Amino acid sequence: MKLVFVTATPLEVTRGSGTYRGIHTLARALERLGVEIAWITPRMRLPVFTLRRLLFNERLRWSGVPAGDVIVGFDMDGYRIVGRSRHPHVASIKGVIADEMRFERGWTRLSMALQAACEAHHVRRADLVVTTSRYAAARLRTLYGLDREPVIVPELIDLANWRTLLAYHGAQRDASRFTVLTVCRFYPRKRLHVLLEAAALLRKRVPKLEVRIVGGGPEERRLRSLARRLDLEGCVRWLGNLTQEELAREYNRADVFCLPSVQEGFGIVFLEAMAAGKPIVAARAAAIPEVVPQGLLVEPEDPRALASGLEQICGDASLRSRLAEQGLALVRQYDAPRVARSFLDLLRSLGPR
Repeated sequence: MKLVFVTATPLEVTRGSGTYRGIHTLARALERLGVEIAWITPRMRLPVFTLRRLLFNERLRWSGVPAGDVIVGFDMDGYRIVGRSRHPHVASIKGVIADEMRFERGWTRLSMALQAACEAHHVRRADLVVTTSRYAAARLRTLYGLDREPVIVPELIDLANWRTLLAYHGAQRDASRFTVLTVCRFYPRKRLHVLLEAAALLRKRVPKLEVRIVGGGPEERRLRSLARRLDLEGCVRWLGNLTQEELAREYNRADVFCLPSVQEGFGIVFLEAMAAGKPIVAARAAAIPEVVPQGLLVEPEDPRALASGLEQICGDASLRSRLAEQGLALVRQYDAPRVARSFLDLLRSLGPR
C-alpha cells in the first residue's frame, strides 16, 4: 500500500513540535508494516510560516494530485487538492487551528484565522476525517460545522525506542532536591506563567525545589522576565531545545512532570512522561483528562492549585509510585505498532471515491 503524506509542518522538533513527532512516528511505524510513504512537503524557504504554508497549498493545486492509494493531508495541508482524485482523501487533524488561535493575539491570531479557514474547507470535503481525541472531535464539529463524527486515532509513541533512550541515557537523581520537569513550545496556551507563579509559591514550602524547562518559542522573553520578577533564578533552569538523548536524561532526572496547558488536542509529552515512569501534574482542561486520567489534575489557570498538587506529589512517595505505575500501564495502548496498525486498517477500509 502506498500513502501520500501532505504536510507543511516543519519536519523537526524545534519548529514542528508535537505535530512533527506525531507524523514522523506514525510514518516510521507504518513503514515497518510494509507501507510505502511518499512525502509532499514545501520546497520553498520563506521567513513567514503562514505564507509558506499557503503558497505550498496553492502550488499543489497546479502540480496535480500525487499518485497513491490514499492521500493523507495533515491539518489544513492538502485542502486545495481534496476531492480531485479517485483515491480517498483523509484529513488527519493533529491540532484544531481554530481552537488554538483563541489564545493568541495580533498578527499571530490573524494568520491562524486564515489557516483555520483552510482547515475548515479541508475537513468538510475530505472523504474521512481523523483526529486524536474526543475533545478534538467535538471542537471540529463545533468550530468548523462538521456534520459527521471524526474517527479517533490517538497519538502514538515508539515505546521500544523511548525505553532504549531512557536506559542508555540515565541521569543521577539528586535525592536532596524535588525536580519538576516541563517540556513544550512556549505558546500562550501552554500557560507556563502559571507554573512559574506556582513555583514562587512552592519555593518557601519546598526549599530544594528545582523547575527544569525544556523548549523555546515566542513567549520566552516574557517568561524569563516574569521569572526574574518572581526571583526564581535559583530554582528555575532554562534548558532550551534538547536532543532526544538529552531529553531522556531530563526525564530520568525528574521527580514529576508538570504542564499546566489549557489547550491540548492530545499532548504527546504526556506519553513520554508516562513511559518514563513519572507522575504527572496538569490542568483539568481540553483533552488532558482523556490522555492522563491517572494524573493529578488541578483547576486550570490557578497557580495555588498547581502548587498544591506539586506539593502533594512531593510529600507522598506512595502517591508518586502509584501514579507512575498507572501511567506505565496506560501508555501501552499508545505504542506505535498498535496505533499504526489501527490507522492502516482504517485506511484499508476505504474504497475508491
